[in-house]
Amino acid sequence: METRPPVLFQLAGHPTRWRLLSELAASDRRVRELTDAVGEPQNLVSYHLRLLRSGGLVASHRSAFDGRDSYYGLNLEQHGALFAATGAFAASVAPATRPLRMLFLCTGNSSRSQIAEALIEQLSHGAVRAWSAGSKPKTLHANAVRVMAARGIDISRNETKPLDLFAEERFDLVITLCDKVREVCPEFPDTPGALHWSVPDPAVAPGTDDQTYAVFERTAVDLEARITFLLHRLGVGGADRGKE
Repeated sequence: METRPPVLFQLAGHPTRWRLLSELAASDRRVRELTDAVGEPQNLVSYHLRLLRSGGLVASHRSAFDGRDSYYGLNLEQHGALFAATGAFAASVAPATRPLRMLFLCTGNSSRSQIAEALIEQLSHGAVRAWSAGSKPKTLHANAVRVMAARGIDISRNETKPLDLFAEERFDLVITLCDKVREVCPEFPDTPGALHWSVPDPAVAPGTDDQTYAVFERTAVDLEARITFLLHRLGVGGADRGKE
């Protein structure tokens, strides 16, 4: 009996769609950024993005910085394992000889960046040293503490920090998690890489802390999928290993 290839390969077979997926494997992008990256007109890029979205390979949402704009990214929660299994998006970098230094940034440093910092240190098994900061730091959110505690990670004593504190530090990778902070993020000295993950802020979800806990859980799941895929691309950390 004839078997059809997975939807990933059916949709990715077109050269333009493959280039779009490759761009989105590195960082979330706006349409105009994808247009520049692949060198195709916006109407053609939008057409192929629509096909990728219909196949569940790409997700999008309105920018928190400019609601008229949208960010696109790989749908890693649904297809992360399939993307990783292809090996096609692995970065061609030399193996790290020391722990990689990464900085996660959002506006308040109360939720997303704190969760990402904790997750990548756990999932990388010592291959990454991480920090987090915010453009306008707030108090650490109780639900960020709760979702990490559910994963066996205690961040209850973490402090929130301003991004200016790290302005002179060198990092291997700076990852902005907030559309607003991306617009004000300074250039860090001798930092070779910068990525943007457009992750909605769970702290602004309406309701009580108990009611919004589910939103924080979805954020943690999203970040865990992104971080696992990033570690796969970098070839570090053994994200698929059990704890030692």
